[in-house]
Amino acid sequence: MRMSRLFSQTLRDVPAEAELPSHQLLLRAGLVRPLAAGIYSYLPLGRRALTKIENIIRTEMEAIGGQEITMPVVHPADIWQKTGRWYQVGAEMARFKDRAQRDMVLGMTHEEVVADLVRQEIRSYRQLPCLLYQMQTKFRDEPRARGGLIRVREFTMKDSYSLDADWEGLDVQYRAHYQAYFNIFQRCHLPVIAVQSDVGMMGGQMAHEYMYLSSIGEDTLMLCDACGYAANRQVAQVRKPAPAPEAALPMEQIATPGTSTIDDLAALLGVSTSQTAKAVFFMATVADPTDAKATREQFVFAVVRGDTDLNETKLINAIAARDLRPAHEDEIRAVGAVPGYASPIGLRQEPMLVIVDDLIPQSPNLIAGANIVGYHLRHTNYGRDYQAAMVHDIVAAHDGDGCPQCGAVLRISRGVEVGNIFKLGTRYTEALGGTYLDRDGAIKPVIMGCYGIGSGRLLSCIIEEHHDEHGICFPMPVAPYQVYCVALTQRAPEVTEIAERLYREAWAAGIEMLLDDREATPGVKLNDADLLGLPLRLTIGPRSLKAGGAELKPRGASEAVIVPVEQIISTLQAEIARLLVESQQRVSLIPFPV
Repeated sequence: MRMSRLFSQTLRDVPAEAELPSHQLLLRAGLVRPLAAGIYSYLPLGRRALTKIENIIRTEMEAIGGQEITMPVVHPADIWQKTGRWYQVGAEMARFKDRAQRDMVLGMTHEEVVADLVRQEIRSYRQLPCLLYQMQTKFRDEPRARGGLIRVREFTMKDSYSLDADWEGLDVQYRAHYQAYFNIFQRCHLPVIAVQSDVGMMGGQMAHEYMYLSSIGEDTLMLCDACGYAANRQVAQVRKPAPAPEAALPMEQIATPGTSTIDDLAALLGVSTSQTAKAVFFMATVADPTDAKATREQFVFAVVRGDTDLNETKLINAIAARDLRPAHEDEIRAVGAVPGYASPIGLRQEPMLVIVDDLIPQSPNLIAGANIVGYHLRHTNYGRDYQAAMVHDIVAAHDGDGCPQCGAVLRISRGVEVGNIFKLGTRYTEALGGTYLDRDGAIKPVIMGCYGIGSGRLLSCIIEEHHDEHGICFPMPVAPYQVYCVALTQRAPEVTEIAERLYREAWAAGIEMLLDDREATPGVKLNDADLLGLPLRLTIGPRSLKAGGAELKPRGASEAVIVPVEQIISTLQAEIARLLVESQQRVSLIPFPV
């Protein structure tokens, strides 16, 4: 490709809407252009980089037995209704009606479609195991598209789906993906870690997320440097110190005016917040027990110790809620509780669901609300003074908490999710009739796993990781082109002749060269070379020819070397091969967590 013919243009100024370095560089280098919030066009350079990434993904998927297919972007609503997700997923699912007024969905993921294919194609255990994958457009109507390709509404995803006859087979395919994903990210020069994660709307028994550790990340991670424990804060557990045993003292009401917060209460009474109980109220959307397709709102009264914070994801999972919102003051008062001075003590529990953190039953003589403005109860004890429908770990992990595995100190980090893997089980195949005949002739549901990588987000994170003050620094395996050839042709026809010949010879030798043949100043060309960040820069001009050939400079290197013209093609081939071998050597075996 010649720069004079390249469709996209580089930008000198940083676009006002771009805050992250990767977003700025994607726009300035002409890799993408926005169409609407969270919706982008990939221009030629961006498309080539994306293709390189997707081909790496294809190689690793096929190495573990994957077969590539393509599934529709538009789905009939009935398959989503059969699995229940039509009713569970909120506004992020794009719903519409076709001309026959049938409900339709823009695919945000493809579990339902795969399960329907299983129903049509799988008959016997002899067809299992199987692994299908695709590179397909997805649409999720994100409320906060941000960061360029980091969080978008329309995106390309590699999603794969394992099909097995038994849980042992799922374990094998899950572990194969666990390593294959590390291979992909290592070959793309992106450092990642795998963390335990929430199964969310996907459902299932286990999930891991692959996180690029970066301050730009929206996910909060809890990491243990001592034993390697790693989890998304949404599901992270901690080792909770056992409270010192105390005899249960008689409960008494005390005046606590102006203490509607835990900190105010602890300050007034001169106690630690760990000696208090905190009430938190929600309205949860849960399944209606009388109608599987219907939902109802349930008042949730959660109690945690005053020195902890409630974790909404853990609460949602504990009570199997489809949605959760803070309760309004009138809803709190309707159950007899008083905001700022509430506890379950003395309240009728029938219209509400009371759930307490598992630290509450271990903590004696806590100070809790009296359900009277300006009053609390001293020496409250779970079991003696009130009961809950559920006791569950529902608190958030914090920096400095104890690791649940080894007890060492946990630290907090931020991360960008670049991939995820899920053990789905039989949720989708049971709902859609995806069964097989086992060896004994019994009908059983196929066991599924699903595994995703967003290729656009991966491209953005690669640029976030590999850039400097001048522009992108593409690793060789994912660079749109391997060599940027700068032809300094002003008043030098012999340079044009040599550059054109080398350009033809390079492509004939399998070298991907971008030739800057524009009528532009050397400064513009060299700046664009740094901005686009191709791994190798070849500069040909009167000065380099006088010095003996052309200047070869790897992106990011401080000095260039002169290569004789007749040795340029062989030198480029050797340098490209070296960089590709180094990239392949980055791949290493990552132990599966036990």
